[in-house]
Amino acid sequence: MPYLYRAPGPQAHPVPKDARTTHSSGQSFEQLRQECLQRGTLFEDADFPASNSSLFYSERPQVPFVWKRPGEIVKNPEFILGGATRTDICQGELGDCWLLAAIASLTLNQKALARVIPQDQSFGPGYAGIFHFQFWQHSEWLDVVIDDRLPTFRDRLVFLHSADHNEFWSALLEKAYAKLNGSYEALKGGSAIEAMEDFTGGVAETFQMKEAPENFYEILEKALKRGSLLGCFIDVNFRGQRIELIRVRNPWGQVEWNGSWSDSSPEWRSVGPAEQKRLCHTALDDGEFWMAFKDFKAHFDKVEICNLTPDALEEDAVHKWEVTVHQGSWVRGSTAGGCRNFLDTFWTNPQIKLSLTETDEGQEECSFLVALMQKDRRKLKRFGANVLTIGYAIYECPDKDEHLNKDFFRYHASRARSKTFINLREVSDRFKLPPGEYILIPSTFEPHQEADFCLRIFSEKKAITRDMDGNVDIDLPEPPKPTPPDQETEEELRFRALFEQVAGEDMEVTAEELEYVLNAVLRKKKDIKFKKLSLISCKNIISLMDTSGNGKLEFDEFKVFWDKLKQWINLFLRFDADKSGTMSTYELRTALKAAGFQLSSHLLQLIVLRYADEELQMDFDDFLNCLVRLENASLHPFDNEHLRLPCRDAACPAESWLLDFDLQNFWCGTITPRAHSPLIVRPSPFSILIWEE
Repeated sequence: MPYLYRAPGPQAHPVPKDARTTHSSGQSFEQLRQECLQRGTLFEDADFPASNSSLFYSERPQVPFVWKRPGEIVKNPEFILGGATRTDICQGELGDCWLLAAIASLTLNQKALARVIPQDQSFGPGYAGIFHFQFWQHSEWLDVVIDDRLPTFRDRLVFLHSADHNEFWSALLEKAYAKLNGSYEALKGGSAIEAMEDFTGGVAETFQMKEAPENFYEILEKALKRGSLLGCFIDVNFRGQRIELIRVRNPWGQVEWNGSWSDSSPEWRSVGPAEQKRLCHTALDDGEFWMAFKDFKAHFDKVEICNLTPDALEEDAVHKWEVTVHQGSWVRGSTAGGCRNFLDTFWTNPQIKLSLTETDEGQEECSFLVALMQKDRRKLKRFGANVLTIGYAIYECPDKDEHLNKDFFRYHASRARSKTFINLREVSDRFKLPPGEYILIPSTFEPHQEADFCLRIFSEKKAITRDMDGNVDIDLPEPPKPTPPDQETEEELRFRALFEQVAGEDMEVTAEELEYVLNAVLRKKKDIKFKKLSLISCKNIISLMDTSGNGKLEFDEFKVFWDKLKQWINLFLRFDADKSGTMSTYELRTALKAAGFQLSSHLLQLIVLRYADEELQMDFDDFLNCLVRLENASLHPFDNEHLRLPCRDAACPAESWLLDFDLQNFWCGTITPRAHSPLIVRPSPFSILIWEE
């Protein structure tokens, strides 16, 4: 799939002010509402229509759902009735109890709740059938607008609903989250921590209770000081002892713990009424109950903590995280190198340099947390994209300030790594390392798997990070010098004679004549795979070498190109590691560097998309075309921020170009899917297609 380019290097973590408008009209919630009020109509969201396409993508509803507005379901609908509380939420016919659990937790943090559910909406004055909610996605806040048509059956809401049938905030929140992820079906199955991150911009940590560290209580205590979302512990005096209790809520609202400290257990008889009131102890079958911490550890498998990032904390909160964010992509053939098990390609993964300069207070090491999130996998379910198995490794950085090559990883072990490679949306772990410089490499487990990712690094003290993908530096011998005229081989002498024969009396060749000459010469090369050079390729060569501007090549001009061609042939053969006659695209980075081109990973990805075949190999003619176009662009650039590449799609009616301008990615809208992987074309809002006749 194509990936939208973002500027390399760390990005400032956004402070939430105004969330980005996401409606296809480009209008904000307030603009859309005012437009409806002026027209006297109720809003209908064309981006998420009241149809089956918004419900399911792999099945049909088992019953005939009817989309109705709250006013068509009850007489006096309320957006929030008596405050949004954890007991408002009841699960419907959708397997999204993980989302319910997250929403229940959200209601316990009023600041976070007010961010997700803006208070400027109701069914009272100003009602126009439109609502909006705000979610965090990959380091930015998005404002998601919906209409209030909800799926019903026999006048009852089918999915999430409030215990009070007049209250609709939870059902509308679920609809907005479904829109964010493409459909209601996309919400089936998940982890509460995923939605908690989307509600807060926080970062997840998971602790297996059987493997919880010895300082687990200290970790929880520090998380509480930061305002993180987690289970709240409290000490209670019971018969002269201090008992650690934890309050747990079953998101289904039913089925409770019936052991020690359960609702009606005898332990509560030794706790005074005032203390019971302070602990909100009741004997109701509402799904909420207390447990002793030792029983909690024995009966539960893991604890998930959502550590809030600085933008979600109160201004006067202590111990704020320092955070940096990197956006990147794994692209098949260029930056999708897989884990360290695949040494030949592992080094091609994105590489992030991490400089730890300040130790923790009173410590000799630096604490930090790394969270690697793969983007939009829930949204892409309908296209067959599954959650990939991801992880990362951290290496001590050598003295050279460069993208580390294959040999480095052959001889050096990692200093730290994610606990496991796992098929979750996000993998996160905390580490302690001595001050110094490190290289962090995010990857999928298998090579050649494509996804966008967001990498966040949280540290106790300020850490400095930067993207190393633009700094490729290798030590290679100089390509062989071209043969002097008086030492030309027999093959080269035959070529000179052929040129003279084709050129005729004027000793110049046209594009058509050049096509004949080059194909005649290259066909005799037995050690490279070669397809017939096209006429347009020969026109590009003439454009590169023609100094007179007459559209032809004189012999001296062609001799310069012939010298280049010999160097490029030798270069191609050098990087044809398996002597197959083709070059792996994973070797392209170093091959182009040896030819004098140091390219960013983004541009390398575009080149691979254009020139590689389905086996991630390049024939010599594709390699030649790539070099000619790069050299042409370097000699005749639009300006320092422009570079043009051709569209690969044979359906394009003329020679078209992909334009990389001012760090934005411009995609030809006619690119077609390849057989080896789903290709989702997502044009940038700045998309442009330049045609050359």
